[in-house]
Amino acid sequence: QVQLVESGGGMVQVGGSLRLSCAASGRTSDSYAVAWFRQAPGKERLFVAAISSTGLSTYYADSVKGRFTISRDNVKNTVYLQMSSLKLEDTAVYLCAARSTSYMGSWYNAPHEYHYWGQGTQVTVSS
Repeated sequence: QVQLVESGGGMVQVGGSLRLSCAASGRTSDSYAVAWFRQAPGKERLFVAAISSTGLSTYYADSVKGRFTISRDNVKNTVYLQMSSLKLEDTAVYLCAARSTSYMGSWYNAPHEYHYWGQGTQVTVSS
């Protein structure tokens, strides 16, 4: 069992930057793939980015490619999402999710494939 806590959300203007953190606690000795998803009010949960347990493989949604960077520090049991050149459409609750696995498969962008979820952090981009 692992617990995830997101932080770093807030309000930022168009073109600004934010860095989100996802801190894990509990059974962190296992290998976990971690992903970020986002959900706007009344809309479905969408994949944003994912990172393998080693950090060697990363994946991005087309909508954030080149603007967002996912990374992890396994000593601190924390995954980061650096967001730059933010747009109005990036406004959403951002959630991190983890799956106990040592490999990444084609499932990386499917919410139902992840076993553990944080509560989310709000990101609001204003004009």
